[in-house]
Amino acid sequence: MKKILVIVLVLLAAFIGVVFYLASGIDELIRSQMETQGSKALQTEVRVSKVELSFAEARMSISGFNVQNPSGYSNDQAFSLGEVKLDLGTSTQEPYIVEEVLIDAPTVLYEVDASGKANLVVLKDNLQAMLPKGGESQPQQNTGPSPVVSVQKVTIKDAKLRINFEAMDTGELKLDKKQYELTLPTFQSEPVGVPNGLPADQVGGAIMNSMLDNLIKQAKKKVKDIFEDKAKEKAKEKIEEEKQKLEEKAKEKLKNLLGNK
Repeated sequence: MKKILVIVLVLLAAFIGVVFYLASGIDELIRSQMETQGSKALQTEVRVSKVELSFAEARMSISGFNVQNPSGYSNDQAFSLGEVKLDLGTSTQEPYIVEEVLIDAPTVLYEVDASGKANLVVLKDNLQAMLPKGGESQPQQNTGPSPVVSVQKVTIKDAKLRINFEAMDTGELKLDKKQYELTLPTFQSEPVGVPNGLPADQVGGAIMNSMLDNLIKQAKKKVKDIFEDKAKEKAKEKIEEEKQKLEEKAKEKLKNLLGNK
């Protein structure tokens, strides 16, 4: 039990940046701290419905992790993580291992403003401003009480991505619609703190940063495909238009030539 308790405390630190050495009422304490720390890091409102911690199984689940859009965007949620499940390893020395963080069926809004900047990019910028400079490639030194943690796998399953660029001026490319919905295949974000580990109070932000990076890339690819398809369609229309003009000119010329005989 002592081994499991140590690992669980490491896990808590990885998500809320604090190690809590107490057992009673800890679920509610974690939930409230996640809201406080998450809102501070992302600079927008974060709400968490429920946290369930099982000491016996060395697991934790988080439900209703909702993040509001940043200022300057619609009143919609930027994303809701559905259910987050955390599976701990059995290591008893640093770096402590979290085997997997599974984010199941999140819903994500990729909204572009009039200037062309997306809400998820704003959130990622806000988050990165709170993270240590230099990235994970720098060797991590455990200079404080926060233990060093390594997350082996971050899995995002069945993410529902909604793309909205209604506020964006698309110029000559007059799109039939500016909102799209798609379900992404299950994908892996980058491992966190591998191989040397990260201080636990940085791990939660690093997981969120990795997830946002993947979602932004996939949303940008979809938007690019939409614009490229529309551009090809418009180019084809122009070719057909020019072809029709040339045919009309040829017919007119032929008519004139025949009329002169």
